[in-house]
Amino acid sequence: MSRKQQLLKRHRRNKRIGLLVTLLALLLAGVLVAWWLPVLLLPLLWVAHEAWFADHLFYAPGDDYVFDFGPHAQEAVVHLDHGALKSDTPFDDQDTLILEVRLRSSWLGRILDPRVELTTDTQGDRQTFERGVGGVRMLTLTGLAAPLREGRLRIKGRYCRLHGQPRLWVIPAVELRRRRVMVIAPHADDAELAAYGLYSQAEEAWVVTLTAGEIEAEHYQRMGLSVTEAARLKGRLRAWDSIAVPRWAGVPEARCVQLGYFCLQLAAMRAAPCEPVGSREAQMTDIRPLRRFNTLALPADADGAPTWNNLLADLRTLMEVARPEVVVMPHPHLDPHPDHICAQAAVFEALQGCAWQPQTLLCYANHLHDNDRWPMGDSGDGVALPPQLQADEPWTPCTLVLDLSTQRDKAMALAMMHDLQPPTPLKRRIRRLIQRWLVGRRWSPYGDNEFFRKAVRRHELFWRRELGAGMIDHDDRRVRGMK
Repeated sequence: MSRKQQLLKRHRRNKRIGLLVTLLALLLAGVLVAWWLPVLLLPLLWVAHEAWFADHLFYAPGDDYVFDFGPHAQEAVVHLDHGALKSDTPFDDQDTLILEVRLRSSWLGRILDPRVELTTDTQGDRQTFERGVGGVRMLTLTGLAAPLREGRLRIKGRYCRLHGQPRLWVIPAVELRRRRVMVIAPHADDAELAAYGLYSQAEEAWVVTLTAGEIEAEHYQRMGLSVTEAARLKGRLRAWDSIAVPRWAGVPEARCVQLGYFCLQLAAMRAAPCEPVGSREAQMTDIRPLRRFNTLALPADADGAPTWNNLLADLRTLMEVARPEVVVMPHPHLDPHPDHICAQAAVFEALQGCAWQPQTLLCYANHLHDNDRWPMGDSGDGVALPPQLQADEPWTPCTLVLDLSTQRDKAMALAMMHDLQPPTPLKRRIRRLIQRWLVGRRWSPYGDNEFFRKAVRRHELFWRRELGAGMIDHDDRRVRGMK
């Protein structure tokens, strides 16, 4: 069981215990006070739960975030004077800038989402944090270098206060747009969620999707299809999405590849590398029908077997054909999705003995262990660093700034993805209305799915490592020989 599954199981257990205690207290109040009191309080308690206790937050808001940015990061002198930030340290406009601050929530910040507002004469940004925040947090100032140098950047807490002097971390920019970039996506839409801005601006980009994402096709069962038929239709649609949607960003069809392995089966494949592992729901053991949109021949086309060894052979071939200088893939520790964990493990294992070695690794997290709302706040806002309560090893943040036009293009790319199109369940729509009225949360103007709010932002955040001669011991997923 993954750490996220353990946290979710504990959360649900605690919620059931709390619900039982609440029901017993209401019954007791009905007996001792008035019979109508539970009838009145029960709906009010449900509304309060939906407004303030429905988020999956598996740590205390008062915990400090802890990061080790590695040797590339340098601390710069920064002054906070009457709400204005200024740094005399020279840095480039493209550098990644991280401001370490200590926040303390006001009483309203326990009811409404606290945020930090960054403003200049001509632009602004907001970065939102947990209700009741009370510790060290990391703001992204990338894109605000000029006003920061000139002392025109103002910072203000809303429903929270800044305590003490902030610290500024400067990470020198690396060239990405003029290098060959390969984005590894475990499922169709992962590349767009994490890196649409990056791959749409790269001079040469490849988008490689590992699985068809065919399971959990209840939306298609409503059309009268069986479980198997719905899964097959969903797999075909998402395979098409993985090839077609990157074309919106200008990636040639020949550089969009769907490998067609089956969703949530990568871990089983990895456990028995020679054994084929078929789809859970589509009743398929041949991956070739899901590759029919590819223009590039790959090793697994020969037998169509969904095995780990075939996946590694496909990835090695792609590395040697594309010769990427930058590989973008899920973060090995921050992202807990089992297919995402296996995706990064497959990349590292495939690179062992591969004739081509990339120079730079960029990692992303489309999911987190302990906060389902990150990045918090609204579409178009900046992206603060995610919660991390201990720094086991150094990772260097790398942020790209997306202008409004690119954000809108990214939103449209996501809207083309069939998996983000089904309507939001009624329970979730009611919860959103309650949170809008009582908490002041706004929904994304681009679409109903949660990822429109989370992914269409001012920043795209990656974690960078420069690759050295050695690669990885994939049994413990710890990188070796990295600078």
